[in-house]
Amino acid sequence: MRKYGPALKKRFSPGAPFGLGLRLSARDAAELLDGHVSEFKAFLDDEGLYVAIINGFPYGAFHRTPVKAEVYAPDWRDPKRVEYTLDLIEILSALVPDDIDGGVSTAPLSYKAWMTAGTPVDREAILANLTAIADRLVEVRQDTGRLIHLDIEPEPDCVLETTEETIAFFTHELRPYAAARLAAATGGSVDQALAHLVDHLRVCFDCCHVAVEHEDPIVALHQLAAANIRVGRVQLSSALRVPVPDDSAGAEAIRNRLRPFADATYLHQVVARRAGDLRHFPDLDAALDATEDAAGREWRIHFHVPLFAHDYDGLGSTQDEVRRVLREARERPFTRHLEIETYTWDVLPGSLKVDLLDSIAREYEWVLGALGDHA
Repeated sequence: MRKYGPALKKRFSPGAPFGLGLRLSARDAAELLDGHVSEFKAFLDDEGLYVAIINGFPYGAFHRTPVKAEVYAPDWRDPKRVEYTLDLIEILSALVPDDIDGGVSTAPLSYKAWMTAGTPVDREAILANLTAIADRLVEVRQDTGRLIHLDIEPEPDCVLETTEETIAFFTHELRPYAAARLAAATGGSVDQALAHLVDHLRVCFDCCHVAVEHEDPIVALHQLAAANIRVGRVQLSSALRVPVPDDSAGAEAIRNRLRPFADATYLHQVVARRAGDLRHFPDLDAALDATEDAAGREWRIHFHVPLFAHDYDGLGSTQDEVRRVLREARERPFTRHLEIETYTWDVLPGSLKVDLLDSIAREYEWVLGALGDHA
């Protein structure tokens, strides 16, 4: 924050406050709450910075150490996920400016493979824990006037993966369960409780994740709006987009170019499409090894490549879909927060690695350019 925050502000917002997204592990959050929040807030104020959004998805370490599926643990069945999220809400309520809503993003309930043998008790634990968070967010708003929302982030191979699954969960499970309990807890009506849930439990719309599922992002945004599900933030991120030829020589050449992206740190789920048929692979190495099922398809790979490049040595990206989302956000403002979410700088192939400050600055320049005069 000290190294890059002030430098970016100087480049892009020298005369006005500059917003930064914060990523805190559970340990970071606990340490910050141990008497350091005021000190951190003073640092932000002195530098002309502010925080209105926190990434509360990864509970533990996230960079320079193998993460893979453990990024989803503890999931929303676990009280540890609740405690961590409550810590982030407390921190954000002290940091967010008075005139801006604040958001904490979070995991899409659980990793789908962990829930294949799930019981109704597992599902109810998730619903009860999310309801407890909603109850706390209502209290924070009543006590401080600050509107903070939890932004659930659908992701490939998770319990909430597609827009259809997300809408079904909000409409048929979360809201019916939480509304009655929230009404009882707050002493209000069920309709009032539903209004609270719309305000405080939202979706984090990650452009990369939507692209990997081969969904049209504008259609997805309209479907969420029709279901009265608000978008707490848009995460601006590109996926790798790679047509894999049918012929064995061409397919092998593409595989060889993709192998440097198959790192040991993050999961890189792949959804490969031929016409309407989709093949799902839990990680890039699995897709690379699937010689028959994956050839002759367009691969969408969960690898958050930089926004500013349309292709990477001939490998494509879903940059154009991010541009469409930005156009939609400009024409129909449906969220206050657009968050640049490129985080894979450390695991990019060597030819794509450049100075980090310049790389982040290029991301801002691309986004501001795509937004045009309305930036």
